[in-house]
Amino acid sequence: MPHDSAGFRRAAEEAAAWIEAYLRDPGRYRIYPDTRPGDLIDRLPAEGPLEGEALEKIFADFEADVLPAVTHWNHPRFFNYFACTGSVPGVISEMLSAALNTNGLNWVASPAVAELEQVALGWLRQWMGLSGDYFGQIFDTASTSTLHAVMAAREWVDPDARLNGVSKPMTVYCSDQAHSSVDKAVVAAGLGLRHLRRIESDAAFRMRPEALREAMERDAAEGRTPCCVVATVGTTSTTAVDPLDEITATAGRFGAWVHIDAAYAGAAALLPEYAWAFAGQERAHSFVVNPHKWLFTPIDCSAFYTRHPEVLRRAFTITPEYLRTTGDPREVNLMDYGVALGRRFRGLKLWYVLRYFGLLRFQELLRSHIAMAREFASLVEADPRFELAAPVPFSTVCFRLHHEAQTRALVAAVNAAGRNFISQTVLKGRYAARVAIGNLATESGDVRALWRDIQAAVK
Repeated sequence: MPHDSAGFRRAAEEAAAWIEAYLRDPGRYRIYPDTRPGDLIDRLPAEGPLEGEALEKIFADFEADVLPAVTHWNHPRFFNYFACTGSVPGVISEMLSAALNTNGLNWVASPAVAELEQVALGWLRQWMGLSGDYFGQIFDTASTSTLHAVMAAREWVDPDARLNGVSKPMTVYCSDQAHSSVDKAVVAAGLGLRHLRRIESDAAFRMRPEALREAMERDAAEGRTPCCVVATVGTTSTTAVDPLDEITATAGRFGAWVHIDAAYAGAAALLPEYAWAFAGQERAHSFVVNPHKWLFTPIDCSAFYTRHPEVLRRAFTITPEYLRTTGDPREVNLMDYGVALGRRFRGLKLWYVLRYFGLLRFQELLRSHIAMAREFASLVEADPRFELAAPVPFSTVCFRLHHEAQTRALVAAVNAAGRNFISQTVLKGRYAARVAIGNLATESGDVRALWRDIQAAVK
């Protein structure tokens, strides 16, 4: 089909006008759709069209059929999970990336994909204060980054595993608050869930270093190889910070790889006052932060760093003749450092976003979100009907009413109203509501409005 310049311009202008209006005021939408499973499937044709349809018609159906089934992550009162903001520079860069449609198989396939990714990740590494020997690459999500950390750890402790597979029991350790992606990584790496140790956390939901030491000693004594410790800075439920200094020291005694999961809270490393949370990172082997969470970069963008890229190369490099490149020592072929061959131009949006905001603006925004969380926590503490369920180190607040049934009903009522979207978790066997603040559009007024709706929902 020949390129229709006029038709493209009309459709692009219509889409751009819609995007501009959406980003200017996403709060005008109901945040969580009033829909049931299967509604969109039933609304759309069961078979695709035999002949192509006009872009105008497709866009009209997007507005009429698809949009009502969307949960609006850009909404200023999106307090569920961790926020993922599609900021203006991120959206523009994604449009450019889609137009270029480049696939960074290797350096030759698109030098800009390989090199701009290294530049943007270098800037972010410096801002976070990571040691200079960390090498970075971008994956889709932290789940993929954690998988690569576990695969690197397997290579670290058993270089023959690439050839022979897992021939001896290897154990992986994380806290009982760690993300479920650790479990999936252990499965995918062939280590087996039987060899995953979830270490007890303390009253503040941090991994207990003495319990880690005891578990590693026991495994080593019984002939199992301590392989990897996943420490978390900003756990998913409460954003607790595992004590990195003690964990890295303990893991070092057994020669185990240490991976730091800072998918959410890694952004706080841009703030000098949070240096305490990352003390010990210089002795870790790998580190992940998701700019698509708290750094306003459209999903998907997970920045994975390692101080031992040669281990990843050893684990993953396979180069058939059709993928051979120049051999220049400065070229970086990111296909050699992971499972995927094809690679989106994710570095473009990270570069755009970092340049647009700059370090000082990022710091201002992060501090504002942390201040809002503290304001919300103070409101919880001032109301005798409520209690905080966990400390509030960053911008996430866990709280509850004194009876579980009331808290469950509260979460359901707040979300059913469609003005706010909050989540829930279970902490040491007790149910809690959870509010995560991190959207670019969120202001103090949104947090206070949420609190008013929470109070109105309590009977």
